[in-house]
Amino acid sequence: DYLRSRSLEGLERRFRELPYAVDQEQYRARLDTELACIISMGFSGYFLIVQDFINWSKDNSVRVGPGRGSGAGSLVAYALRITDLDPLPYNLLFERFLNPERVSMPDFDVDFMQEKRGKVIEYVANKYGRDRVGQIATYAGLNPKSAIKDVARTLGISFTEINELTKPMPLLIDGKKPEFDKAIEYAPKLVELSKTDDRFKKVIEVARSLEGLYRQAGMHAGGVVIGEKPLVEYVPCFAGTNGELVTQFDKDKVEAAGLVKFDFLGLKTLDVIESAEALVNARISHENTFDIEARDRARKGHPHALRVGTDGEIPKLVVDLLHLDEPKVYKLIAAGDTLGVFQVESSGMREMCRKLKPTCFEDVVAGVALYRPGPMDAGMLDDFIDRKHGKKKVDYPHPLLLPVLQPTYGTFVYQEQVMQAAQVLAGFTLGGADLLRRAMGKKDAKKMAELRGKFVDGCVEKNIPAKQAGEIFDTIDKFAGYGFNKSHSAAYALITYQTAYLKQFYPIEFMAALLTTEVGSTENVVKYIHEARSHGIEVLPPDVNVSGTSFSVDYEVPDAFKQRKKMKATSYGRIRFGLSAVKGLGDTALESIIEARARAGGFRSLYHFLEEAGGKVNSKILEVLTKSGAFDCFGKTRQQLFLTAERAVDVAAAKRRETESGQTSLFDLLAGGAAAATASRETY
Repeated sequence: DYLRSRSLEGLERRFRELPYAVDQEQYRARLDTELACIISMGFSGYFLIVQDFINWSKDNSVRVGPGRGSGAGSLVAYALRITDLDPLPYNLLFERFLNPERVSMPDFDVDFMQEKRGKVIEYVANKYGRDRVGQIATYAGLNPKSAIKDVARTLGISFTEINELTKPMPLLIDGKKPEFDKAIEYAPKLVELSKTDDRFKKVIEVARSLEGLYRQAGMHAGGVVIGEKPLVEYVPCFAGTNGELVTQFDKDKVEAAGLVKFDFLGLKTLDVIESAEALVNARISHENTFDIEARDRARKGHPHALRVGTDGEIPKLVVDLLHLDEPKVYKLIAAGDTLGVFQVESSGMREMCRKLKPTCFEDVVAGVALYRPGPMDAGMLDDFIDRKHGKKKVDYPHPLLLPVLQPTYGTFVYQEQVMQAAQVLAGFTLGGADLLRRAMGKKDAKKMAELRGKFVDGCVEKNIPAKQAGEIFDTIDKFAGYGFNKSHSAAYALITYQTAYLKQFYPIEFMAALLTTEVGSTENVVKYIHEARSHGIEVLPPDVNVSGTSFSVDYEVPDAFKQRKKMKATSYGRIRFGLSAVKGLGDTALESIIEARARAGGFRSLYHFLEEAGGKVNSKILEVLTKSGAFDCFGKTRQQLFLTAERAVDVAAAKRRETESGQTSLFDLLAGGAAAATASRETY
């Protein structure tokens, strides 16, 4: 009853939010069908637990992804705000997620922003009991390469020597883990040595016998289990590195033991969106000129996700409410200008975008689904692109399949299309069609023969000749093995659209947010700074008096609105380098600097900086800050700062000792040294 009540209430709320008109009775009928299935299978509690921690996250500033996997095909999940993509316009199927003809646990894999993911696990542990919530163990097996290295080390062979010999050995071949004998073919020097050196002969013999055995236990990146009773009553447990409660069973065995698994996954792109949205809204609330422009656009129903606030005056960017029909966003993707855009920033993906030239959301969904080795090797991606651009004729295996295949130009791209084809042509239930989809995907010959007869018979009942029905079955079977889960592709394409939207309309805030999330990777920071500058965005060096921990935006730019017009974006300003991205500046020193700056109201000179924050700043950090330009604000050249740094450190340290002891030396008092020391300090 509670699940039904929450679902109906949530659906009505969704109706108020949707930017397009819908047949509400159709939605309510689908909701009733899904609820009947969920309740009959006994999964009401599961849905309620998931919606509870997701809605807690959304209410507590922890951004949650729009969905992933087949769960995005559920309208109940959409109504409960577990997912954020309306499944009906994109023909996402509930039966792909939960199917009474194939009884299995529902499985919501949930993405949270990386920075705050731990808070959600903490909330769940507090709600259900710390002894009832644990993380799942993983077991690292010995692959051929690691087995050889471990055995060699045990037998006294140096790491350098064995590492050089095994370096050519691949961890994967054609996406699969290779057998021992296949993998060792890639290390011919090692094989030759084993023929003449008994040590290496023994390494290979022992490693071959150990391959596949477990080497060590770890903790799953996202897997969490919740028990009705303390976990130790279901499975053995151990303590993780930081004291976490961890099951000794892996993800498959915990379910066999009767526990329910939840995936709490971290997705860094959500941190980017959260940060960019916050920067944009901070600017909107303070820039009167922009307010007028944004308010007018919101009132005219412009597809920007600017919503008029509760006071009716100040609009707000709400990324989760974006319309998906902004042409400029698709132009950006079609141009391959997608560095930093989720899923499509690799060079190969950018090239695919330039060829595909997507003009609608369905194109993005299909492009991401087809950019995989299987479909690409089969020529499906090129065929799709040629059909979209009119280079190949768009035809359909049967006229009844036109509404099913029209979004993908007559080609089978998704698993859901296989299911719909069986339903439309042969009268399968969607549950039965899912069994067909699975059999085709696994190439289960026995099951396929059985289902082929059922498919042909169903087609004959719809006046489709048996011969033609068999040919259609073979066509579907040919592509079914490559079919991708559309629910997952559509949900992730939504994040692609959101990040592309931010880059198009708010490039400065987007790039600042992107740089902030990449502070741990110097390579990526350099890459994105270059990308920002290539778009005409100035990136200022760090400044010990201005920079925050994160990258920020400086809006005090001369002719700011001219700059914005030139960039053809609603953004303007410059990006200020964040101190946390300065390589070599540790967290302790960084916190000390930020605290000292707040306490002192800013630093007047190098000496003043050292006097206030120097207790945590050593000569190495001083060198790093000088080289990065963080002290340029003091009006001295970096060479001058280097030459005076050592003396400044000594003077500042002496002053701190003097302050801490509460005394001034007799020599300073007699010789006027206190005044002289102050003058000296100001020089530095």
